[in-house]
Amino acid sequence: VQLQASGGGLVQAGGSLRLSCAASGTIFSINVMGWYRQAPGKERELVAVLSSGGITNYADSVKGRFTISRDNAPNTVYLQMNTLKPEDTAVYYCKFVQRNYNAWGQGTQVTVSS
Repeated sequence: VQLQASGGGLVQAGGSLRLSCAASGTIFSINVMGWYRQAPGKERELVAVLSSGGITNYADSVKGRFTISRDNAPNTVYLQMNTLKPEDTAVYYCKFVQRNYNAWGQGTQVTVSS
């Protein structure tokens, strides 16, 4: 499976961005797609994930501000990020998981200025 992410950029605090990640290749009906992020000097952390069955999981730090959604045909996951804060600055990575396989996207930079 290959992942192509897009949508990062520079935004002022309080602004919005939308990330997209398209998956291609051999994709089974049951899978999970989502977003992780890694800030400089920090561990990579979960932001939000969404299963093909509609189950979501969000980091507490983004609840109420970020919304994850997906289209199953084609397999694309979106992350709508509102009310962005400087602490949201990080490289955001798309992740795809199915059966015993997982893949990471190339990462997209999100920078929030104060």
